[in-house]
Amino acid sequence: MITCKGKAEILKMERATRIVQEVLAECLAACRPGATTEEIDRIADAGIRARGAKPAFLGYRGYPKSICVSVNEEVVHGIPSPKRVLKAGDIVGLDLGAVVDGYYGDAARTAILEPIPDAVRELVGTTHEALRAGVEAVRVGGKVGDIGAAVESVAKRKGYGVVREFVGHGIGTSLHEEPQVPNYGPAGRREMIREGMTLAIEPMFNLGAAKVLVGSDGWTVRAADGKPSAHFEHTVVATAGGPVVLGFGRYAEDRSIPGAPTAADYPDAADAGQRTNVA
Repeated sequence: MITCKGKAEILKMERATRIVQEVLAECLAACRPGATTEEIDRIADAGIRARGAKPAFLGYRGYPKSICVSVNEEVVHGIPSPKRVLKAGDIVGLDLGAVVDGYYGDAARTAILEPIPDAVRELVGTTHEALRAGVEAVRVGGKVGDIGAAVESVAKRKGYGVVREFVGHGIGTSLHEEPQVPNYGPAGRREMIREGMTLAIEPMFNLGAAKVLVGSDGWTVRAADGKPSAHFEHTVVATAGGPVVLGFGRYAEDRSIPGAPTAADYPDAADAGQRTNVA
């Protein structure tokens, strides 16, 4: 069942998602050569708890960590490990969720550890562009398929593989709610978008083919051809004035600011001693 949220509920989700964005900034700063993905998980867990929230992923369906860290060909759900050491040339997908007063926020970003090939840099930037396109397609009275069609159109221009087995989703008092939000069309199909619907939109683009495989750990999703993959995500609420992305101070008691944030709108990631670019 799809639930539409009221202002008090959305304000809790705004707080939860703001915490996610702030902690993601800390995790992005920690993405440097020599760091382990386990260290990033410790930063994520501590950052969420220090802000009075709970990690949304820890224990969810048995997931053992507080953040998903997916490196290079890993698409999503990479499990942090003390054995996984980051190096120059990696791209690192960070997917994080938090719970505040029973309401969830969810977001993801992909970091670049220089130097990387131009083709991989373009993949990361284009995936973020597709996230913005998906956000702009959230219109009251439209259809959920419009979102996927907008995302897919960006990928098609570059010939990227659009992951189909894993999709965006509704979000609220559960991490995953109805409806599913695929990253492909056609437009004009699926559920009607109504005011107060809260959706997690999350493009996943592969530099090569769309096919993915789930690893032996039961979680880590990889591009089947071993080529790099990028992932971004926003939690969005549909309002009469347009889509409002949560976690950026755009939804408050007295205002809502529609539209997709730019890269400059994200919380700053401090210099961690190595140049780390974020699309």
